Amino acid sequence: MTEQELQQLIQGGESSKVQFKERLPHPDSFAHELIAFANSAGGKIIIGVNDKTGELNGLSFDEIQLTNQQIVNIASQKVYPPVFITSETISVNNQQILIINIEEGLSKPYKDSNGTIYLKNGSDKRKVTSNDEIARLLGSKSLLADETEIYETSKNDVAVWLFADYFKKEFGMSYEEKGLTEEQALIAKKVIRNNHLTLAGLLFFAFEPQKYRPAFTVKTVTFIGNDIGSNNYRSKPEDLTGIIPELFKQGMQYLKSSIRYLQNGQGFNSHGIPEVSIIALEEVLQNALIHRDYFKNAPVRLLIFDNRIEIISPGKLPNSLTVEEIKYGNPVIRNNQIAMFASRTLPYSGLGSGIRRALNGQPDMEFINDIAGDQFIVKFPRKPEV
Repeated sequence: MTEQELQQLIQGGESSKVQFKERLPHPDSFAHELIAFANSAGGKIIIGVNDKTGELNGLSFDEIQLTNQQIVNIASQKVYPPVFITSETISVNNQQILIINIEEGLSKPYKDSNGTIYLKNGSDKRKVTSNDEIARLLGSKSLLADETEIYETSKNDVAVWLFADYFKKEFGMSYEEKGLTEEQALIAKKVIRNNHLTLAGLLFFAFEPQKYRPAFTVKTVTFIGNDIGSNNYRSKPEDLTGIIPELFKQGMQYLKSSIRYLQNGQGFNSHGIPEVSIIALEEVLQNALIHRDYFKNAPVRLLIFDNRIEIISPGKLPNSLTVEEIKYGNPVIRNNQIAMFASRTLPYSGLGSGIRRALNGQPDMEFINDIAGDQFIVKFPRKPEV
């Protein structure tokens, strides 16, 4: 924002998108302001401006440093769930004015420590007590998880050759041949938005996805025995990292190296028949990476026990989908953009037929929609070791 733009904003007075504060108020009071903006359409809190007269009362360097730190603490510790903010300092008439930007939230409703919800009401705010209003807030998310912006990123985080290869696979020509610049193509495919990577863009085309979302890994562990609470490991917990195609490749290598291969009357020099269907493992691992709940800050888990293999993805089945429905190929796609990118980078059809193929290869596998634990578990029974 330029000095002139800030002056025009101040001259326009407070509104549902702009609020003035001469100095930072009590933390609880400021938390209520953040909550109201995040539950509404977002906005700006301008600190260093008298909210009655519009007169400037700029902050010192030390005040700016302290205020920034206090605001970060309030946003992360007094708002539930935490809200993401950005700040900038603009000099107006040699006075330093601090601007706090609050985006419209994607995890509404936001609340304070007492569970109170606030909304903007013109230039003021009000408590929300109506169940109807709360229900509307819960249903008002405009973006899917995979379309959200990763604010710490920029276009420089894109491994351009990965995106160029993907684009050519989808359209049969380069984006230059299609008359687009690199940036236009990235925007058109929702890899970037507002100069930031989207989550889908990060997970398919970034140099280091886990630098910004460290929990989005695949965690592997092989136990001795059949108890998840055991501390006896054949291989200790390890986090697989990289973009989704790399996670899939590494995950399948781990699964293939962990299962037994049975001779079943085959020749001595044959590789043997895998005790668990490789096709089924591929389909289930793909589904775990593509259809998991990316609002949950947790890894996909591959757990190997003596008597079973478990593939666990964060998030229960979406939209009241049942286990029986997915067995008959009734898909509900939770992450549209991730599914689109996967269709050109993984052996993924996206037509709801993957679970049917998995069941054809492994009819005795078990699906558990763990609503209480908010996770989806697929269990593969292993053949007894002879």
